[in-house]
Amino acid sequence: MPAKGAHVDVIVGGGIVGLSIAWRMARAGRAVTVVDPAPASGASYAAAGMLAPVSEVTYTEAPLLRLGMASLRRWPSFAAELAVDAGLTGRNEDALATVGSVSDGTTRSGDGDPGTTAEVAGLGEFGGPAIGDAARRGLDLRADGTLDVAFGADDLAALDELAAFMDKLGLPVERLTGRECRRLEPMLAPSVRGGLLAPGDAWVDPRRVTAALLAALERMRVPLVRARAAGLLRDEDGRVAGVRLEPPTAAPGTPREGSEPLSELRAERVVLAAGAWSGELAEVPVRPVKGQIMRLRSPQPLLSRCVRGTVHGSYVYLVPRGDGELVVGATQEELGFDTRVTAGGLYELLRDARELVPGVTELEIADVVAGLRPGTPDNLPIIGPSGTPGLVLATGHYRGGVLLAPLTAALVLGDVGDSSSLSEVGDLGGEEGRLAALCSPGRFQEIS
Repeated sequence: MPAKGAHVDVIVGGGIVGLSIAWRMARAGRAVTVVDPAPASGASYAAAGMLAPVSEVTYTEAPLLRLGMASLRRWPSFAAELAVDAGLTGRNEDALATVGSVSDGTTRSGDGDPGTTAEVAGLGEFGGPAIGDAARRGLDLRADGTLDVAFGADDLAALDELAAFMDKLGLPVERLTGRECRRLEPMLAPSVRGGLLAPGDAWVDPRRVTAALLAALERMRVPLVRARAAGLLRDEDGRVAGVRLEPPTAAPGTPREGSEPLSELRAERVVLAAGAWSGELAEVPVRPVKGQIMRLRSPQPLLSRCVRGTVHGSYVYLVPRGDGELVVGATQEELGFDTRVTAGGLYELLRDARELVPGVTELEIADVVAGLRPGTPDNLPIIGPSGTPGLVLATGHYRGGVLLAPLTAALVLGDVGDSSSLSEVGDLGGEEGRLAALCSPGRFQEIS
């Protein structure tokens, strides 16, 4: 256990956000420990991994679009560096599937519209050599665009309105007829009426990313404590000074004092990245939003790019994996901490997916899972210093945890800096400072 007063950061949460923060901190030379009872098994495990800020834009979420585009631009370098640190270069990347634990050790102008052509012009450079072969294979990172299709007349009318909105924002999308959509994706149903192609969108396999992050942390000798954080430790001044732990099952080799399990971890600062469970440790307006998802297996790929669509007003997406799997998702259910996979949820997904791509019903079911997205009142993440010194927040990413992981890690690391107090903003300035302001915890007065 770190000695009292030691300059150690504790990251509570071992999903893609928490692991990305820990990795970036370790890369920067900071002493860091990750606390999570079952890392890489929550929302990150269930996620489809779409890196699609353009095709996911909505009329009321322009700030989220801005955050997403800024993070998407970071993904190529993020993935390339992770591939190196995880040892993916020059080895069989499929070995990542066996990584499950970490052993012990120790821009652009943002003043205009969020979607101006100047801001998004760089998205077209995402693919090709910028990704790198190791990241492309090891993380299944692909940049072949997203095709958003409409099934019926009403869906087509809604898509036309969305296309006009995107055009006002200057977003790089191409309007397609139904025939043009089927030329790109021959397995689409004849009833598809039209679509929008967002060529700059990408996607990645979150399970491979979290496995790579765990491998990188292991190689960097970053401790992982497999325990649940039961509460925050505070000093006499009210500053957060660490976390209390439920009885843990530590990774092999994790140091303990004597033969007793760890009961607490002292830290200079705590980064709360516990997703939907963040509210158990701090007063943050984060709620669980259930999402059921399924993975289908095919000997031959049905699709070459991510396909999203609305079928009679119901939304569905299909994401192809490099290994032949096809991810179909996802429901959005306000049911609290319910992670049951239900027949009704899977039926809705297959029903709508079949309308768009009839061949999905012939595929083998490889996996079904339900995860809990951490939603906030405005659908924006909560990133930055809390109202309590010693506590920084990185939670509430809702549907965008995978997309926003690189940007979140950068903002947290910039906020932490070398200061001794997380009540300070740190050295963020320019566009990063403006992005940080969009997701500042200060917009919710109740956070402490």
